[in-house]
Amino acid sequence: MAVNKKAADPVRARVVEILGLVESGRFTAEDAIHQAAAAGDFTPLDIRFMRQLVNGITKLKRRLDHDIRFFLSKPSERLPRRLTDIFRLGFYQLFFTDRIPEAAVVSESVNLAHHFCDTARARLVNAVLRNAIRHPERIVFRNKDDDPVVYLADFYSYPEWFASYCLDEFGMDDTEKMLKAMNEPPRISFRVNLLKAKAVEIEEVFRKNEVPFTKGKYLPDFYHLDQHGLPFEEELINKGKIYIQDESAGMPVRLLNPKMGMNILDLAAAPGGKSAYAAVRMRNRGMITAVDRSHPRLKLMVENCRRLGVKIINPVLADILEFRGKTFDRVILDVPCTGWGNAGKHSDLRWLKTPDDVKRLSQLQGQMLDKAAKFVKPGGVLVYSTCTIIRKENDDVVEEFLIRNDDFILESGAEYFRDDIVSERGFVKTYPGTANLSGAFAARLKRKLKPKK
Repeated sequence: MAVNKKAADPVRARVVEILGLVESGRFTAEDAIHQAAAAGDFTPLDIRFMRQLVNGITKLKRRLDHDIRFFLSKPSERLPRRLTDIFRLGFYQLFFTDRIPEAAVVSESVNLAHHFCDTARARLVNAVLRNAIRHPERIVFRNKDDDPVVYLADFYSYPEWFASYCLDEFGMDDTEKMLKAMNEPPRISFRVNLLKAKAVEIEEVFRKNEVPFTKGKYLPDFYHLDQHGLPFEEELINKGKIYIQDESAGMPVRLLNPKMGMNILDLAAAPGGKSAYAAVRMRNRGMITAVDRSHPRLKLMVENCRRLGVKIINPVLADILEFRGKTFDRVILDVPCTGWGNAGKHSDLRWLKTPDDVKRLSQLQGQMLDKAAKFVKPGGVLVYSTCTIIRKENDDVVEEFLIRNDDFILESGAEYFRDDIVSERGFVKTYPGTANLSGAFAARLKRKLKPKK
């Protein structure tokens, strides 16, 4: 069949360019998409399509490369960067989207090969994609029972070390459920800002416009949309009636249980989602000192508070390990972590984080937790939280802290949450693929009262 040379689709061409930037390590997927959107004359629909393709391909690149090899005459041969990305884009559209006709995928991929490569490679793209359409049965995987780690890594597209960790920690069934969930396009979750709106008001907006939603299973002021993207941005977000936040991200605040009039410290606070939620629960009465070492992120927190009507947050620019202050009624520490609970929302995270990051961060987390403990009043509460599912950053950090600090005790999260997300030890744990949640961890630590003399 002849290969027709036509102009390349500008959106798909930009996707190929973005994939190259991401692969180079110079940009995250989201940063590259933002840069590309700002530099071109693209419609909102174009940008949504661009984001879908970039994020999907970035997540599934190991699976795509695995599948592509079955249709190359020299599967071990290293392909030029552009050609690899064109193949990934073509295979992703063929096998992981459901609204793009096969003929259009082949035609547009050939045009991209002409644009970025040459006629010979355009013919190769044409032949490979047509073969893949005719013979999808050529694609095979390692036996799940004989080599489960490689099977999971290839089929669901994850690094082998993470597949191995999940298999050991959760077993095959739960691992597959979780890995599959993190490959799905992320849903939008938000909480109603009760300082500016009532839940029934927000529900009515969505019902009136026939936008399906579900209420949070564990926090009633959180909601999940049953579609991708958030409508009514001007009416709801910009006016501060809602705040985009995962339900699991609100759980540490609920575990903290802030009360009106309390003096609270939020360490590593920016951009302020947890501080703002605490302020809402305190009805803007009391004081929250929000510490972060990033000036731009603190500036964003101030802007968020202004929009949300939060008035009790005092931002402080400081490194946590160098911060000095008095003691507080409550302290919340949401530490830097590998972020594996949010791998479904950050498409390139799975290819950036390594076991060395886990080791390095767990050491830092322990240091930060020891520092945070110094600011807790006797009888006060410290909540430690992460957005990862790695035990070494979660359970182990807290258990080692308790060994070092015998004036703290662990209080169970069962007083605040249903048993299905509270471990036997009392930790609050959530996992991707369950009740629209991301993966997260939280522990409530109470400082013992000093004995009376």
